Amino acid sequence: MTGTPVRVGIGYDVHAFAEGRPLVLGGIEVSHDRGLAGHSDADVLVHALMDAIVGALRAGDIGRLFPDTDPAYAGVSSLVLLGRVGELMRSEGYRLLDADTVLVLERPMISPYRDSMRARMAEALGVDIGVIGVKATTTEGLGFTGREEGVAAQAVVLLERAES
Repeated sequence: MTGTPVRVGIGYDVHAFAEGRPLVLGGIEVSHDRGLAGHSDADVLVHALMDAIVGALRAGDIGRLFPDTDPAYAGVSSLVLLGRVGELMRSEGYRLLDADTVLVLERPMISPYRDSMRARMAEALGVDIGVIGVKATTTEGLGFTGREEGVAAQAVVLLERAES
């Protein structure tokens, strides 16, 4: 195995709101009048988390692993893809020590869903729920998220080389 025993990765994703789709965040269907546009279920939070892990592994990005031009990923649950990223992480000899994520949106309120999101993402990765952090913030009406045109998400992860 090459590389350092500890790796940090940062992930970022954005999706526009779209009519007629469910809003899926952190693997949970959240009650809202619009969902997010995307090839998969457009779960912006899970996409940011996946990109952070893939980045820490130096494996490119999720667009390389799961291209939106591949019909196999049309409508797929992002939790399925997160599970595959977890498998890749383990196959590369790493384990997730910690992940912190943030949703950037004006509404809906995330706090009623936070623990369920943490549980679903932890389950998909095969880690303890205590490893996954989820929070949300607004932009006080500024920018595309403030105008409620879409949702952004960021994630940071800390990986450690697993002991043999």
